[in-house]
Amino acid sequence: MTAQLPPGWPKGVLPPDVPGWEASAVAWLLDQCPPDLRVHEALRRHPAILAFVASHHVTATRDGMRAAYSGIRRSFDDPADVEIALRVVEREGARIAAVLREVELVREALDGRRWRPRL
Repeated sequence: MTAQLPPGWPKGVLPPDVPGWEASAVAWLLDQCPPDLRVHEALRRHPAILAFVASHHVTATRDGMRAAYSGIRRSFDDPADVEIALRVVEREGARIAAVLREVELVREALDGRRWRPRL
């Protein structure tokens, strides 16, 4: 039987309970965090703690994108610059929102929760 994954499950992370899934989750979570966190071996040994840290980091990044978006019109005088900045921040904000959902799905799986499709 093939494991069913929730919508938004990150590419590159194996399904929960498949051999090697936690290692793939750790590698992916580290990619979502600042590179300096890779030196903390404890985070590799405790994936749930890594997921907690990654969740807070990505949430802060999302909040930063929201703050940037709200300040663009006050920060630039040239309408062309405003449009460019709005497009970039909007796209990045959408990407970060998707990453946050992925991090939360992995975090839930590391906590032992399994997704079941509804009929």
